[in-house]
Amino acid sequence: MAERSFTIEDFPHARGGLPLLVRARDPQVDLLDAFAAVEPLVRDWLPRCAGILFRGFALGPAAQSVERFRAFAAAFGHPLLSYEFGSTPRTNVTSGVYTSTEYPADQHIPLHNEQAYTRDWPMRIWFHCVQAAPVGGETPIADSRAIHRRIPADIRERFERRGLMYVRNYGNGLDVPWQRVFNTDDRAAVEAYCRDHRILCDWKEDGELRTRQICQATARHPVTGEAVWFNQAHLFHVSNLPEEARAALLDILDEEDLPRNVYHADGGPIDPADLAAIRAVLAEETVLFPWQTGDVMMLDNMLAAHARTPFSGPRKVVVAMADPHSAG
Repeated sequence: MAERSFTIEDFPHARGGLPLLVRARDPQVDLLDAFAAVEPLVRDWLPRCAGILFRGFALGPAAQSVERFRAFAAAFGHPLLSYEFGSTPRTNVTSGVYTSTEYPADQHIPLHNEQAYTRDWPMRIWFHCVQAAPVGGETPIADSRAIHRRIPADIRERFERRGLMYVRNYGNGLDVPWQRVFNTDDRAAVEAYCRDHRILCDWKEDGELRTRQICQATARHPVTGEAVWFNQAHLFHVSNLPEEARAALLDILDEEDLPRNVYHADGGPIDPADLAAIRAVLAEETVLFPWQTGDVMMLDNMLAAHARTPFSGPRKVVVAMADPHSAG
């Protein structure tokens, strides 16, 4: 399909060019049918702008839109990934497509790069708004290069020098069960996965699992070579919990048994003041815009972080991921 079937625009809510807006000239233009024209645009623009919002395109009848979204994401040439070692509950909708994080609607999910709490992550992530919430439910985004530049130099140096260690305790009704995280109920398979991914795992006396993994605080994009802020310390740290919830958990659990927490790689605590400064930068770099039903957004997962705002009413956003990359 000719390129004139859509326009390329500066998005009114954009920050530093994120996101680029690609808008269909006619609502009958099908996004999958337009792939031949879209693919070179993505190849040229995604490394620069970090994210592209496709708006006003058709994705076939409503009942077929998720399957056609899956086909669109897969058409870029990388097999769609399964959601392994996840930190939040998701439901598989169709092969390679999952619900967005199933988190209470009244709660905010902070900005993060997908699976930046591990040493293995997808390079590309797509979102499809099947049904926009009547109130809220946006997917805020931010440029991870700009975040890296704006993190105070002393904090950035400290995080890079000391690294991060994520500690997770699964199940017990407090977090996702290990069986769902690892997609198996076979302990040997869990142990093999952990060995292969440099994750320390321990089976506790109650039969539940604890893992520890040392990961990066920043990273360099393998294609552009740019430095990015790439971790989830601000999200995993116990200080991310509301004060009452944090106090309640610490009343019944030792700190080492919290569902999730993060330390410096040497086991030392992270200064809450550092995390407050990081959260302030994230807030300042946030790009917020309302979803429109039918939107598709494609992000370079290292160059752009994403979040979710609270919402009310029905909302359905699905996600696909591809192009795995490892920190080694």
